[in-house]
Amino acid sequence: MLRGTLLYLSDQPKLKTILGGPIARPIVQRFVAGESLQDAIESGKQINANGMQIALDLLGESVHNAQDANAAAVQYIALLHAMDRAGLEAYASLKLTQMGLDIDPALCLRNVERIVAQAAEFGFFVRVDMEGSSHTQATLDLFKTLFSRHRNVGIVIQSYLYRSEGDIRELNVLGAQVRLCKGAYNEPATVAYPQKADTDHNYIRLMRLLLTEGNYPAIATHDEQIVKETTRFAAQQGIGHDQFEFQMLYGIRRDLQEQLIRNGYRMRVYMPYGSEWYPYLMRRMAERPANMMFILGGMLKERRR
Repeated sequence: MLRGTLLYLSDQPKLKTILGGPIARPIVQRFVAGESLQDAIESGKQINANGMQIALDLLGESVHNAQDANAAAVQYIALLHAMDRAGLEAYASLKLTQMGLDIDPALCLRNVERIVAQAAEFGFFVRVDMEGSSHTQATLDLFKTLFSRHRNVGIVIQSYLYRSEGDIRELNVLGAQVRLCKGAYNEPATVAYPQKADTDHNYIRLMRLLLTEGNYPAIATHDEQIVKETTRFAAQQGIGHDQFEFQMLYGIRRDLQEQLIRNGYRMRVYMPYGSEWYPYLMRRMAERPANMMFILGGMLKERRR
C-alpha cells in the first residue's frame, strides 16, 4: 500500500514545491548531487577520491517535444566534456524517454547515438537506463540497434519483471554489459512480481546467471543479504573481483559502500543531478521505506530548530 502510494505521488510533480522548500532541501541534497553540472562534477571528484567510480545521471524523463529531447542530448554531451576535463572515473547513464523515445524512436536513436559517439572519443561508457514496463521492449530494441554499432554502451534489467531472465539470456549471448536492479516503478501483477520476496529470489537467480555467463555485470543493490550472496557465489565459482562491480545509489548505504571497497570489491555510485529530482526521490522512498523515514526524520528536526 505504502509503496503504491509513493509511486503514485512520484507522478504528481506539483508536490515538488513541498519537498523542495528550505525545510526539506538538505534531505534532497542527501540523495541528489546538486542541481548543476558543476555540483555533480565536484561531488564526483569526492566519490572518486574515496576509491569509488561513478555513474552520472542528468535527471529527467518523458519529454514531450523534439526540442526538449535535443536539448537533453546537448546537456549530456556537455556532461561528457566536463567528465573528461575533470578526469573523472565515470560513465553516463540516461533514459530514452528523455531522449525522445515517446515522440519518435528515430529521433531518440539519433540523440543517443550522438552521445555514445562522443563518449567513445573520450573513452567513456554510456548506460541506457530502464524505465516502466510499457517501455521495456522499445528500450531493448533501440539498445540492440545501438549495440550493433557501438560497444561502449550497456543496458539495465529489472528483477521484478517476469520477462527478465529471457532478456538477460539474450543480452549475455550478445555480450552486452547489464546492470541488474530490482525495479522502482508501479507495475501490475500481470508483468511483475507483486511480492518483494519473489523479486529478491529472482534477483539472486539473475545475478548468478550474469556472473557465470555475462560480460562484466553491475550488481546494483543495497540489500546486504544479496550482497553477501553475491560475494559468496563469486568466490565459490572462482569469479574475480575484477569481473563485476557493485553499484549503489548516492547517499544510500555509505557504510556498505565503504566496506566493499575495503574488502577489495569494485564499487560504483549512481549519482543523479539536476532540477528534475522529484520523481527520482519519490521512487527511492518507495523502493526502501528506510529512505522515507530518513527524509521525514530530517524534516522534523528542521522544524524543531
